[in-house]
Amino acid sequence: MKMLGEYQNGNYNVTLFNNGTKIRDTINPNDNYFIPNFPECMDVKITNYCDLECPYCHENSNINGIHGNILQARFINTLHPYTELALGGGNPLSHPDLIIFLTKLKERNIIANLTVNQKHFLDNQILLKKLIDEKLIYGLGVSLIKPTDELIICLKQFSNSVLHIINGVVKIEDLQKLYNQNFKILILGYKQFRRGIDYYCELVEKNKEILYNQLPKIINKFQVVSFDNLAIEQLDVKRLMSEKQWNEFYMGNDGQYTMYIDLVENKFAKCSVSDNRYELMNNIGQMFNIVRNEKK
Repeated sequence: MKMLGEYQNGNYNVTLFNNGTKIRDTINPNDNYFIPNFPECMDVKITNYCDLECPYCHENSNINGIHGNILQARFINTLHPYTELALGGGNPLSHPDLIIFLTKLKERNIIANLTVNQKHFLDNQILLKKLIDEKLIYGLGVSLIKPTDELIICLKQFSNSVLHIINGVVKIEDLQKLYNQNFKILILGYKQFRRGIDYYCELVEKNKEILYNQLPKIINKFQVVSFDNLAIEQLDVKRLMSEKQWNEFYMGNDGQYTMYIDLVENKFAKCSVSDNRYELMNNIGQMFNIVRNEKK
């Protein structure tokens, strides 16, 4: 485990490591809370173009989707070094300015991570390896469509990859094909938002119930199992942890240390399914203050 960087944020210090580990320590040892001045990480949508048009896509991405004007986003210049950006879409690999944008982030010591779907991952392995080797991206999220032998073989060549699965969409038999492969997975909550509303059905509910019941077994079949906040709520992850473990591993509520940026519509919000959206500003601190002070 190698340290990527460390910085001060409000009343605490943050240390980042190359395996994704993050450690927060209060500057005053008597403090039992963290008060950030700026977001530690952000989900950033850079395009709404995608040729797959998955029926449950909460971003409504499609072949008519447009690219965001990412090189003109002025708030980027106010990001603090070692802020983490999770770049996605749509298909972020389709954006013509992606490499220029990633180079700009690298020059500012911003930690860029990229999320692509399984098809685009398999079709663009040479490019993705180049981005990783040149330290233009660190984490690589791969959204599961269907486990295949090709996927399993290729994922093992990307040590920093995390397989993304959606609660309610993934079938338990598909997960079982990925058992004991030393993979890291991120379980995402099902988002009843945009196309996710129309796709929701009894099968989604059944898959969610099965995953809920099988979760104690599943967490022992992968190298790392992590969750977004929506999945934590839907799967009641806290039931599987002691109070001490929960306090150590839970990384905070949406908007507490994080936020969402849509560079296609030039909006920002607490998270990607938030109905409260605001016009993009030039300063990240101003935007973060609005998000974290938003009424629950």
